[in-house]
Amino acid sequence: MKNYATISDKKKIENEKSLDDRLEATSIYGQLSKTAEKFGNKDALSFQLKSGPNDQAETLSWSQLREEVTKTSNALRGLGINETDVVAYVLPNCTEAIVTFLAGSTTGIVCPISPLLSPEQMAGILNEVKAKAVISLRSFPKTDVAQRVDEALSMASEVKTLIEIDLLRYLKPPLTWIVGLIRPKITRSHSAEVFSFEEFVSDYSSTKLSFEVSKDDRIAGCFHTGGTTGTPKIAQHSTRGMLYQGWGLLSVIDWDENDSMLCPLPMFHVFAVYPMLMTCVSSGAHIIFPTPQGYRGDGVFENFWKLVERWKVSFFVMVPTAASALMQVEVKSDVSSLRYALCGSAPLPKDLFNKFEKATGLQILEGYGMTETTCLISGYPPAGVKKIGSVGIPFPYCDVKILNVDENGKVLNECKVDEIGEICVNNPGVLVGNTYTDMIKNENLFAFSTHLRTGDLGKLDSDNYLWITGRAKDLIIRGGHNVDPAIIEDALSSHPDVAMVGAIGQPDAHLGEVPCVYVELMQGANVHSEELLKFVQQKLDNKLAMPTYIEVLTELPKTPVGKIFKPDLRKMAISRIFSSELQDNKIEVSEIDVVEDKVLGLLAVVAAPSAIDDETIGASLNKFTIPWKRL
Repeated sequence: MKNYATISDKKKIENEKSLDDRLEATSIYGQLSKTAEKFGNKDALSFQLKSGPNDQAETLSWSQLREEVTKTSNALRGLGINETDVVAYVLPNCTEAIVTFLAGSTTGIVCPISPLLSPEQMAGILNEVKAKAVISLRSFPKTDVAQRVDEALSMASEVKTLIEIDLLRYLKPPLTWIVGLIRPKITRSHSAEVFSFEEFVSDYSSTKLSFEVSKDDRIAGCFHTGGTTGTPKIAQHSTRGMLYQGWGLLSVIDWDENDSMLCPLPMFHVFAVYPMLMTCVSSGAHIIFPTPQGYRGDGVFENFWKLVERWKVSFFVMVPTAASALMQVEVKSDVSSLRYALCGSAPLPKDLFNKFEKATGLQILEGYGMTETTCLISGYPPAGVKKIGSVGIPFPYCDVKILNVDENGKVLNECKVDEIGEICVNNPGVLVGNTYTDMIKNENLFAFSTHLRTGDLGKLDSDNYLWITGRAKDLIIRGGHNVDPAIIEDALSSHPDVAMVGAIGQPDAHLGEVPCVYVELMQGANVHSEELLKFVQQKLDNKLAMPTYIEVLTELPKTPVGKIFKPDLRKMAISRIFSSELQDNKIEVSEIDVVEDKVLGLLAVVAAPSAIDDETIGASLNKFTIPWKRL
């Protein structure tokens, strides 16, 4: 058993030897090969198209996975993909998504893209990275991924090849016959050459690479950031940073070839790809992906504990929204194989943490990471002091500083113990000066020219536990006073009927903005906003943090990985406040749409009859700090 508990344990690991002396390989393919040589016949990867505990699953051993990666890598090189070329994939979870990630990073630079993005966003990413090839789905019932990719390729002229995966192969008759009859037809709107995945790889060797894999560190991946309404920022990842992610969790948690990891997160997100997949690639553990949509798949929550029993799962990964849903599902299965639930993506409210552990009896190891650092930054030490609300201590070879930094990146001072400032990180996954593909976005991004400014606010306590207190841009500035939304969210999360909370600042003519809260309730709960307002008034000591408005939604808007998507909440609040203001002044407009403008940020677009002039509208709306324009 590892006894990783304190910052002293971290420093001991760092002082014993360098990271490069600890890594087994210098490439992703090299690490995969070492694991396949040691654990060739053990299960590496399983994928279920459906979520039932007895539904068909495809399983590959480590030897078989290496063979598929070898064949696909050779095919990509045969296409002309070299180390500096980008191959993108737009895929839900499936066996081919894992193979494509490993092969793409072996041959060139792999770029996972969320299949939930709009065609314009997909095209923006493809053009930004100058992708030469895209791997995606063949048209399939109940999904329009193929149609949106086709439209995206019409706007991404540098993509010369489209390789399509047919999910039909995961089905059996009579479903295969039905799909054949109702499969949507696509009229191509682009000039890229189209292959089926099976046809594309069929003539290539699965036993040996046709090329030498570089031993030098290089850019091998680029991931778009989540939760954006425009074209996302794209972060670059190096081979060494990727390998570090596969080693990081193994340094603090007992995790080996006898373990199984249930991963219902998407393969376009760093949380699934690095701490989960790469840790299994490094350890020989078995990783299981239930349904193409992961947690969003039909029946995944209902069948979750049965899947744990089926696969004898040691660990599973979740985000706060998944924790909220899972604790409402009674555990009626044998889950004795479980050791930990790993939680990341966003901080868990303290009351949700306690509710989950009470409902499931399972210990949560909470962690912190981000796309720009190739994920891992800190994690809860399994043998450490329990500090609910903390995201643990920094991982070995990761240096975290809490700094006060001005808008130009100049460090004003380093914060003292328990003093809140901006979390700044240097680790093997940080590419100083080259974090983003757009070099302009790297300006003023680094403190001391070494530490990535995360944009997150937090503190380090006397034991070096890291606490995230909010996003710098999420602060509610009420009449010049900073209000941390986490204070409001933690207070409301303690209500027994509340599942998730999103607190934001809504426009206010006198104070700039005031706290506003949107709430998602537990399944079957029925509580009104007035009751929640009274509840939070009793909980909050900080009067400046008192919400002026609470609204209960059927479901809070979320990013593809399950974070609450606050930009959508802000849009709802702006539209509501502006509409109310205009109505109070008896100005009738057709519609108010809030969009994200590259220069102005959130912008209200007002559709009004021509009889109403701009001056009349401005008399009502110019008192707010949110800009507006007429449609």
